[in-house]
Amino acid sequence: MAVRYIRKDNDPALRQKAREIKEITPAILRLLDDMVETMDAAQGLGLAAPQVGIPKRMVVVRMGKNDLLELINPALISREGKEVDVEGCLSFPGMYGEVPRSPEVVVEGLNREGKTVRVKGTGLLARALQHEIDHLEGVLFVDKVLKFVDK
Repeated sequence: MAVRYIRKDNDPALRQKAREIKEITPAILRLLDDMVETMDAAQGLGLAAPQVGIPKRMVVVRMGKNDLLELINPALISREGKEVDVEGCLSFPGMYGEVPRSPEVVVEGLNREGKTVRVKGTGLLARALQHEIDHLEGVLFVDKVLKFVDK
């Protein structure tokens, strides 16, 4: 495992649309491990592969010490409601803003074993999933900020 460099600000890698993963290979599993290590080292809640310069559809989210979610080819299946809350991003250190998101989502993807998983996220998990899936489309939280705030 290795801590990778997190792309920042206007890095073109952050605007690339990520490609679907056709096969889960040892290199994909190694990337998942590296992403988790990188996210944890940066004390983040989530990380998408484009943030480490890899245009592949992969995200990791950690809600607690033993609550790790790794998703390959995640897709937002449904969303419900709308609320505004403050977000930050590892690619924009020290920057925070009020962003509208759905407080309830359902996301489907593959786990590291290639099995389909469906995750119902509420609250912070729903927000994190939407934020990371946006990264896979080249959409950044700064694109959605209603108002920047100090934290």
